[in-house]
Amino acid sequence: MPNGNLDSWLHHESRNLSFRQRLDIAIDVANALDYLHHQCPAPIVHGDLKPSNVLDDDTVAHVGDFGLAKLLPEANEILSSDQTSSALMMGSIGYVAPEYGLGGSMWPQGDVYSYGILLLEMFTGKRPTEHMFSDGLSLHTFSKMALPERVMEMADSNLFRESDEAISNVENQYETEGRMCYCPVSIARIGVACSEESASDRMDIKDAVMELNIITEVFLGAGIHRERHIRCK
Repeated sequence: MPNGNLDSWLHHESRNLSFRQRLDIAIDVANALDYLHHQCPAPIVHGDLKPSNVLDDDTVAHVGDFGLAKLLPEANEILSSDQTSSALMMGSIGYVAPEYGLGGSMWPQGDVYSYGILLLEMFTGKRPTEHMFSDGLSLHTFSKMALPERVMEMADSNLFRESDEAISNVENQYETEGRMCYCPVSIARIGVACSEESASDRMDIKDAVMELNIITEVFLGAGIHRERHIRCK
């Protein structure tokens, strides 16, 4: 793609994505996963979702690199040993679902885990493989511990560096502050919910899409009533 991949935008000093651009990309990727998991004739698991596989064309995100993608078998089809063990060989460190390392078979919730980590990386600016994440601390636990009061402290310092038109045109400072708090906190909650260690505890990608669209409404002002009682501390 002409503009490179998401990784190059998140971790390059000369580039920056605004909050609105990151939110739009997050929705694009979530919609792509929803399509693969729920709208294809046979569900497809991507298997290696990460920023370098999210390609950018004029800040419109496209999920690429389907080299590890798998069609899921029918519900009544028995998995072969090769299909089951394939999960051991897939994914990227930091983004691969924990159950794959235990020999778990590929399924949509594995992609949801990778999406949750990607979402947290987009809004914290931290890769899941950074040296700070060791001895039981991960990007997931780091973000979870920050909820809700310390989310703005952990957010990427470049997140609001360039004022978005939607924010700069708001005259009511209370509403502006409410949005600046509600939106990052809500996104962190989604990222944490999608990247839970137990696959059964993860948010469904359809629900993530719905929640992200609500956040967009709030950010643009259409749903400002939703965050009246959310305050930053």
